Amino acid sequence: MAILQMEDGTQYTDLQDISRELAPLNIQLNRWVVGESQQLRQLLAQDSLHEEEKEQILKSLDRYFEQLQQTAGYQTRDLIVLHPGIPNLDAMLTKFDKIHTHSEDEVRYIVDGEGIFGFVRPDGSQVELTVQPEEYINVPAGTEHWFYLTPARRIKAVRYFTGSEGWTPEYTGREIRTRQALTQV
Repeated sequence: MAILQMEDGTQYTDLQDISRELAPLNIQLNRWVVGESQQLRQLLAQDSLHEEEKEQILKSLDRYFEQLQQTAGYQTRDLIVLHPGIPNLDAMLTKFDKIHTHSEDEVRYIVDGEGIFGFVRPDGSQVELTVQPEEYINVPAGTEHWFYLTPARRIKAVRYFTGSEGWTPEYTGREIRTRQALTQV
């Protein structure tokens, strides 16, 4: 269940309330069922996955990819797997924990674990959204945002791309004002 934390401390957990609050940013947030396959559930429970296991997960979820290919022109997808045992995890994450934008939409489908997206709204206020398993998020190109892991420090997410270059962060220089307060979700 997604949790949206506002700067004033208000929290929303209802998908309709969250969507209303994020509407000025045109962020899409949906619930996509992973499924009940025992094999898929076992793979998702593992910390580490080799390439063949990642591909098994991707293929089992390709109904969503095929839908995005048809409706929005997505060309590629991959599975990112982050957990505390990954060497240099903190260094890897520092690319995304500052306010930045991308030239294309950042699209993720969380299949295990959780992460936090922060956003700068048009009025300058900042909010943070905790995304959890079975949640799909599309952050439009040009949206000021940041990302970091929750204290559990683990996430598996399918990432969808329209091109082959991936997302390159373009830092805005804006400060995250309320991350400390917002992390008390």
